[in-house]
Amino acid sequence: MLGKLFKHSFRALNRNKSYVFLNITGLSIGLACSLLIASFIIEELSYDKFYKNSKEIYRVILDGKIGEQQILSAYTCAPLGPTLINELPEVADFCRIEFWSEVIIKNNEKSFAVSRFMEADSSFFNIFSIKLINGDKNRVLSEPHTLVLTQSEAHRIFGDEDPVNSLLKVGRDSTLYRVTGIMEDFPENSHIQADMIGSFMTNPRSNDPTWLSNSFFTYVLLKPHSNIEDSNQKLNSILRKYIAPEVHRYIGVSLEDFYEKGNRYSMFLQPLLKIHVEPEIEGGQKSPVNTKYLWIFGCVAMLIIIIASINFMNLSTAQASQRAKEVGIKKVSGSSKSLLVTQFILESVILSFISLIISLVLVYLLLPYFNELLATHLQFIIFKAWWIIPALFILTILVGFISGSYPAFFLSSFQVVNVLKGKIRNNNKTGRLRSVLVVLQFSISMILIIATLIMYRQMNFMLNKDLGFDKENLMIIERGGSIGNHVNAFKSDILDINGVLSVASSTAIPGHNNNNNGYMIKGRTEESFLMQTNWVDYDYFKTYGIKLNSGRFFSPDFSLDKDACIINLSAVKQFGLSNPLSEIVLPPTDSVVPIESNIIGVADDFNFESLHSAIGPYIFRFKNDSINWGYFSLRLKPVHLKSTIEEIEKTWKSYSDNEPMKYYFMDEDFNRMYYQEKQSSRLSMVFSVLAVIIASLGLFGLTSYTINQRTKEIGIRKTMGSSTMEIFILISREIIFLVFISALIAWPVTYYAGDKWIQSFYYRINISIWDFLAGLIIALIIAVATITYQALSIAGTNPANSLRYE
Repeated sequence: MLGKLFKHSFRALNRNKSYVFLNITGLSIGLACSLLIASFIIEELSYDKFYKNSKEIYRVILDGKIGEQQILSAYTCAPLGPTLINELPEVADFCRIEFWSEVIIKNNEKSFAVSRFMEADSSFFNIFSIKLINGDKNRVLSEPHTLVLTQSEAHRIFGDEDPVNSLLKVGRDSTLYRVTGIMEDFPENSHIQADMIGSFMTNPRSNDPTWLSNSFFTYVLLKPHSNIEDSNQKLNSILRKYIAPEVHRYIGVSLEDFYEKGNRYSMFLQPLLKIHVEPEIEGGQKSPVNTKYLWIFGCVAMLIIIIASINFMNLSTAQASQRAKEVGIKKVSGSSKSLLVTQFILESVILSFISLIISLVLVYLLLPYFNELLATHLQFIIFKAWWIIPALFILTILVGFISGSYPAFFLSSFQVVNVLKGKIRNNNKTGRLRSVLVVLQFSISMILIIATLIMYRQMNFMLNKDLGFDKENLMIIERGGSIGNHVNAFKSDILDINGVLSVASSTAIPGHNNNNNGYMIKGRTEESFLMQTNWVDYDYFKTYGIKLNSGRFFSPDFSLDKDACIINLSAVKQFGLSNPLSEIVLPPTDSVVPIESNIIGVADDFNFESLHSAIGPYIFRFKNDSINWGYFSLRLKPVHLKSTIEEIEKTWKSYSDNEPMKYYFMDEDFNRMYYQEKQSSRLSMVFSVLAVIIASLGLFGLTSYTINQRTKEIGIRKTMGSSTMEIFILISREIIFLVFISALIAWPVTYYAGDKWIQSFYYRINISIWDFLAGLIIALIIAVATITYQALSIAGTNPANSLRYE
């Protein structure tokens, strides 16, 4: 019986090639889109799952509030890990990590830039299951100045030689490091990435006893079946015990008084598997993914599948008159309704499986382009996990069953007498349902179109907003410490280069903050004020074009400026400073005698972080000669950039012992902050286009059906003198009406969703009526373009042929 059904199904499909082609095209595109989105979501949600102890590994997070400033950060203090393993019974092991910016490694006379260098405790390989190819995991990082290299990095530096026990120079450290092990490369779906791991014992701050100095990441491995709520409570009890004396020493108040003033200083354990999906927590190498976008992508995939299924239903029911005689003959031959329903559903399932095969081929071929478009590293998912093939099998059957169920019941319901008399043409219920399906298709398409327009406008706004400083033609050189104590001489030689307008040295730059410190204000020592800190030289404000609100910038004409400071307007407002130029800031210090720093200027606010965040308090302190690390910022002329950069690189190498120069331009770096938004807008644009294509196929089917039903009517109208344009308007009027109905459904849905999305940006556009009108116009153009050929063809047909129809 089943074999006969398959045979009949294939014969029926073979007789309706155009119908089969349109259906397969729609379903293949829909399934391919959904598979690509599913690949992306699976990849993002699979981060860190490969670690053997992934469910027992936690990262310690600092959750605090000082004054008006909130802190939610993965940076913790050096003594935290050693203390927890001794005083928190649930902790089985701990590991502290510090990630470095790019470091120069020297193997004899050869220099290599390593962009992913980190220091870790010797317990790293006990907690994180990164395989050691060579070396003992308990000993490779157990001594100072020891190194473990990834397999690819070892090959890059040593070629085919055995690197174990070789000596390397790391950065400006005068003591050579010994290679003690080789490890496998970190998988792409690890939130920790390193090409080289140095022993944390080498870090001079590894034994820093200060609990209020947070610079490192602390991971703990909990014992099985530990209660996280109890562990968090015990963790904070330990924390309060150790920070209380330091709060009193640095701020001059008891911990109880500190809390009573509305401040907060606590910690909690963040599961390893949540690190990549909690972007609100500051710190880490890889930018976490916002689960909001995963939900958006998931909804897009579902909507596209719905559009493809609706498209199938529309095309199937549009073929009703062509298949009516087939149904009538089969019923006369004794076929039951249930048997016909089974055959029609089987046809749709067969088409669904054919579409799946085509979609898998499309995904395989398009994946490299998709990766390039979204800057991802997705893999062909079909063999990635055991459950994927069964899931695809079930999805395909569901799509086939849902898509084919209504057409199956509709076609099988034809009465033999009516079929033979040709009375199946006028079915108002069926016509209304097809109209509803088209409305639903175009509503979804319009939602995607308008959402794409809103995303694009917000992206354009962020990339072009005045940031409060000039980011154009601003070149940033990293690893300022490579120049050593020759900063002023290096700057002088750089300024002699024709294409350089100005140059500045600083410890931070917009988008790369590294010091968030607590300050006091003289006369208000019971309060603490948190400010991002940047040590800058005399030329910083000129180079960046930051404007002054009041007072003045640092000047070599005033010797006391080296102890002074400049704050931004947000600090003045948040701290309630009515006359800021008369105030004295007290920076954090270990000294019994407080340091006093006069405020000599107030700078206008500028965006030193992404536009997701409001501008917070910021303080500039003078960068003296003892601070020789950080960045160089160069304002360049917009012409002859290539030759200018070549001259800068020559000067750099002459001062840095021939180290390679790592640089980038500020505008490009700032644009990278909006990676997820760019990714989302690109994805939305691509799938909006594909959704519209699928919807157009359904509209094509509906138009075919409409024309088929009204052929004789059109012939009569032409005989009575109707013009081609009048016939075209007659046919297109219904479609245009349906598109307007779709707009009424799509507009409120898109406004609600778009407003929710845009609220995540502190600086944002206003959603405009033009976004919705533009979506409607685009949908109308697509709808009219889809039906134009068919409408004009039938309008131009000889009326005699139309009247002979049937």
